[in-house]
Amino acid sequence: MTLVKEAPAPPAGKRSAAPAAGRRGRRRENLTGYLFMSPWLAGFLLLTAGPMIASLYYAFTSYNLFAPPQWVGLDNFTTMFQDPRWQKSVQVTLKYVVVATPLKLLLALGVALLLAQKRRGQGLYRAAFYMPSLIGASVSVGFVWRALFSDDAVVDRTQKIFGLDVGGWIGNPDYVIYALVALSIWQFGAPMVIFLAGLKQVPRELYEAAEVDGAGPLRRFWNITLPMISPVLFFNVLLESIHAFQVFGSAYVVSDTRCGPADATLVYTCYLYQKGFKEAQMGFASAMAWTLVIAVALVTAVLFWSQKKWVHYEEAAK
Repeated sequence: MTLVKEAPAPPAGKRSAAPAAGRRGRRRENLTGYLFMSPWLAGFLLLTAGPMIASLYYAFTSYNLFAPPQWVGLDNFTTMFQDPRWQKSVQVTLKYVVVATPLKLLLALGVALLLAQKRRGQGLYRAAFYMPSLIGASVSVGFVWRALFSDDAVVDRTQKIFGLDVGGWIGNPDYVIYALVALSIWQFGAPMVIFLAGLKQVPRELYEAAEVDGAGPLRRFWNITLPMISPVLFFNVLLESIHAFQVFGSAYVVSDTRCGPADATLVYTCYLYQKGFKEAQMGFASAMAWTLVIAVALVTAVLFWSQKKWVHYEEAAK
């Protein structure tokens, strides 16, 4: 029998020195990380979290920026729900969201399907279609859009060629909202790029097998393309719906800061801006802002609930 002599244990002081040094090193790394994060943390606390908490408090007060806020409880919310112009802003916003979001996504998906095919100058086409998304939110584009849809402008003259004599859309309460919808649809570049990324992930073998089985283009699109890109479609629907609820710049600029005529472009954020910065009713505007946050959160929750029925994930399929 062979006896193996155990090595002597190191002294207690030497055993604890290594873990202590490791802890000091981790603390130093954590401190360095927090130092690099400090500008973002300061910006988040001072410019995001702080104002949000303050606006939540102001939502229950009467505050006009020139006098200390006075607590009024739920008065701002009850007054808001009974305000006819607030109700009008909700109607206009819902109409904009319901019309603009599906049309924008349909155009983005259609163009993405065309650009997914291999062709010469593909990169140039993609850049050209994406360009409006980069400049679409600018004030200058709003002025250009206003000029295009004014009386006796390009759109007015073009529609007269087809026998439509409705005048400029900007001055017509029945058509001006569709000018905003057209501006939103024109900025389809961002969802188009996301759709392109999703289409690139669809295995070509599925299309080849469908062609062998005699499936036509529409059937391949419905049974293969849509299910495979449904997660991307869900992401775009969610993102574009949230953006549509927050529309402000285009409505404000195209309507010449009036959100009209006859409140036809009085989207929710436009009315919020009027109450907060033109009428100095910051308490009322804060209540409107938090109502919008809750509404968007509910829409988001409904979309996440509905995805179980129409969104197909590869992990779930396995």
